[in-house]
Amino acid sequence: MLAAAGLLLSGCGSPTGPPDGQAEPSSPSDAEQHPRTELTVERAVSDPDAPAGLDGFSPGVWTLTCEPAGGDHPDPEAACAALAEAGVDVFAPVPEDQPCTLVYGGPETATVTGHVAGTPVDAEFSRENGCEIDRWERVGPLLHP
Repeated sequence: MLAAAGLLLSGCGSPTGPPDGQAEPSSPSDAEQHPRTELTVERAVSDPDAPAGLDGFSPGVWTLTCEPAGGDHPDPEAACAALAEAGVDVFAPVPEDQPCTLVYGGPETATVTGHVAGTPVDAEFSRENGCEIDRWERVGPLLHP
């Protein structure tokens, strides 16, 4: 009986876990399998007859991923860096009671949808007043590289 218990305790056969002091091998986490940021950026001009505010701006649709940087965005590294600096709060609309300068920046608009670091985003950007121009410029490399 004592010999049988000794055999059980000695772990005959293949071990069921890693040797002492070694971490259990892990499978790639969901964050490693999928980019933490995946966005679609739709750029448009609200009034084609209005004077353009941004040189070289053209309507179109881009995709962007971060961590790793990719997609068909013209400069994904710069766009991801701008997003990291601005934070996800830049996607919140300007509060209705916030005073904004009445400065017109141009007819350029953008809609950004997807998720940033797991947070869903669905935001409209324009250049219709000082507050909106500020939001635009905070993520400028995302909207107009």
